[in-house]
Amino acid sequence: MEKAALKLVVIGGSAGSVDVIMRIVPFLPSDPDFSIVLVLHRKSSDDTTLEDVVSIKSAMKVIPVEDKTMLETGAIFIAPSDYHLLFEPTGELSLDVSEKINYSRPSIDVSFESAAAIYKNRLTAILLTGANSDGTAGLISVKENDGFVIIQDPESADIPFMPANALENMTPDLVLDVDGIVNFLNSGF
Repeated sequence: MEKAALKLVVIGGSAGSVDVIMRIVPFLPSDPDFSIVLVLHRKSSDDTTLEDVVSIKSAMKVIPVEDKTMLETGAIFIAPSDYHLLFEPTGELSLDVSEKINYSRPSIDVSFESAAAIYKNRLTAILLTGANSDGTAGLISVKENDGFVIIQDPESADIPFMPANALENMTPDLVLDVDGIVNFLNSGF
């Protein structure tokens, strides 16, 4: 699909976010009219456990991101560990090994900011549970570029610091628990 028509959902998270993802993906439609990109803080390794588990739980196609992977609708793309994930105007995803941001690579801020610059009002950014401030600056960028922002309700987060920090520093479009995020993604927004 041409990039101009693509709707994109980027989900960022840290500590506790894999459990949230495992509660979301089984309930997603098999062929939605959007792409999902997961940018989760992971240990630096070649471990493919996350990709394997998401593939088992999801009816959607799951694609581990390599440099120059092309986005497509109806698929979940998973950022690899130890690379920043960037969005290109061509619809490709690229990987970068520049310094860690908020002690993390991939940095949620880097991915949200990169996606916001390209996808603007076709971007929905969702920030999940986590233990540092990564994601907040990226969400601000998403809002400045007319994107849609959802923050996991800190009361439903295993580690509430990340969503609470975002809420203290910006106003999202929605604050949702995990069921609310599932319902939003299934609504066709």
